[in-house]
Order: sequence, then C-alpha cells, then structure tokens
Amino acid sequence: MNKHYLSSLLAVFLLALIAYLGSIIGLQWLFGIVLPYLAVVIFTVGVVRRVMGWSSSAVPFRITTTCGQQKSMPWVKQATIDNPSTGLGVFIRMALEILTFRSLFRNTRMKLKSGPSLSYSFEIFLWVGALAFHYAFLTVSLRHFRFFLEPVPFFVQAIENIDSFFRFEVVYDVVQVGLPGVFLSGIVLFAAATYLFLRRLLVTNVRYISLASDYFPLFLIMGIAFTGILMRYFTKVDITAIKELTMGLVTFHWSIPEGISPLFFIHMFFVSVLLMYFPFSKLMHLGGVFLTPTRNMTGNTREKRHVNPWNYPVKVHTYDAYENDFREKMIDAGLPVEKMPEPQPEEPEEPTEKEKKE
Repeated sequence: MNKHYLSSLLAVFLLALIAYLGSIIGLQWLFGIVLPYLAVVIFTVGVVRRVMGWSSSAVPFRITTTCGQQKSMPWVKQATIDNPSTGLGVFIRMALEILTFRSLFRNTRMKLKSGPSLSYSFEIFLWVGALAFHYAFLTVSLRHFRFFLEPVPFFVQAIENIDSFFRFEVVYDVVQVGLPGVFLSGIVLFAAATYLFLRRLLVTNVRYISLASDYFPLFLIMGIAFTGILMRYFTKVDITAIKELTMGLVTFHWSIPEGISPLFFIHMFFVSVLLMYFPFSKLMHLGGVFLTPTRNMTGNTREKRHVNPWNYPVKVHTYDAYENDFREKMIDAGLPVEKMPEPQPEEPEEPTEKEKKE
C-alpha cells in the first residue's frame, strides 16, 4: 500500500467530516462566509507573490528548450515553432503549449522489452486525460459564475447550453417531465481526475516519484466534482438559497439562508481548501507556464550576443600586473615566470691608483 495516497485520502475524508459536523452544530457561518473570504484572500495574495517573484527573477541569457533547428544560414531550414527567433514564433509556441499541451502530446514512454531492447510509444492517453481534466475544470469554473453574477452573463448561459446539450426527458401518460440537464463537464472532470489518480497508482515509475502533495489535490478535486454531482442529480438542494448565499458573499451582505444542505458546505469547504492550497502547490503551474524562460524566449543566440545586464564593473588584478609586482620574489622562490627581468647593464669599475697614474 502507498502511504502517500492513503494519507491524502484520509485528509480529504477528515475535511469532509469536519465540514459535515460543523454544518450540523451551527457553524454554517464559518464554512459559508469566513472560510470562503479567507480562501480568496490567501489565493490572491499567494498567487500575486509567486508571480511577482518569478517575474523579478534574473534571466539574462537565452535558455530556451528547443527541439528543432535554430536560425542560422539562409540555406538551413529553421524550425520556426520549436526554435523560434521572433516574437510571433514565441507566441505561436506558447499558444500551442497552453491551449493544446503540445509538449505533452509529443511525450513518449520508454519500455524495456525482452532481448533486451528499448521501445518508445506515445503517451496519448495521458495527453487526452490531461486535456480533458483542464478543459472540464475550466468549464465547470465558468459555469459557476451563474451563482455570483446577476444578471447571468450571456457567455455563461452559452456555456451551460453547450455543456448540457445531453438531456433526459421522462413522459408520464400525457405529462412530460424534464430531468436536470446532464452537465458533461462535471462528469468528465471526475473521470479525468480518477484516471490521473489511477495512473499515478498503477504505473510503477510514476508511483515511485509521487508524493502526498501529488495525490492530495487530485482527491480534493475529485471530492469537489463528486459532491457537485451528488447535489445536481441525486440529492435535493435549495438552489435559491445557495444563490442568495453566494450573492451575499459578492455584495458583502452576507447571510446564511435556511434549508441549505450540509453537502453544500462540504462542497464549499473543499473549494476553499483548494484555493488556499493552490499558491503553495504544484498547481501554480497555471501561472508559471506563462513565465517559463525555457519557452517564452526567442532562440536567437547565433544572431545576437547576449550580455548579462546585471554585471557591474569589478576591479581586477590581472596576472601580468601580479607578476610585475612580484616577479623578483617569484624568481627567488624558484617559481616560473612568463617574462624574465631584463638584464641590468654592468656598472664600470672604478680605476685603481696605478691605472689612474698610467
């Protein structure tokens, strides 16, 4: 058994139990008002601090990660997307990375087969799972703007219409009863998070490098999706009361309406914990991908010399100056020198008295 995922799973169960008991004993104001405000403050301050720290880090040189030919001679074909030398090329490369996870799509998995021999295969299921997870999470987040805005913006309604195109209708005699539209994004989010968890658990080398910090956000997001699905399709919740609560949070006229299910407070508590956990976790790749110098810089080191702008003038003592100062002492000590001292002209000897008389 993996102690990392067990501890993370236990932590999420404890969070659900705390929220459930708190909503029963009359602490709805804590889970419905105080913690959401605290979560938003921690999330905002934490994200801003992390982004400001990254943006102020010194990156004086071009350290782009490339998979193609850099711009060089006119007759050598350049990989304009993999190794861009212009701002437009960097924009296209970043757009493909952010919107389609291009580098993950090109990722390969190595396997050792009998022989022995190595084989490489595309990790297509990882790419599909990650893409489904992120876009489902984005869709769910945008749909929930309905609870915080009045009137509901047109783009939220458009997203809901597209997301819930799959509807069920039950006919009793002559009365047609419409069941709630099935929002595919919530189901896809739960399924994709489950797949990413199972991959970490079942793939040996991935399990080996997985820590509790990798499992915890997955369980938390699975809990958010699961409680949302329960409220949507299986239990009765007062949507009007929930809307009143969320609008009170936005307008700072907070109140806890009667009749809100404890399941909603569990859902709300999970969201609050995720927001507070976000700036201090690997989830900050959401902001870091925009500031990654290995991807957001041009690869033009062959056509432009890059000098560190943070270099400051340093007073140096060259070896020539050092040898000029200590040459004689180095020679006396038997140390080699690059330049021997020039021989001094011999001074003429004083003539003797006999030589003077002659």
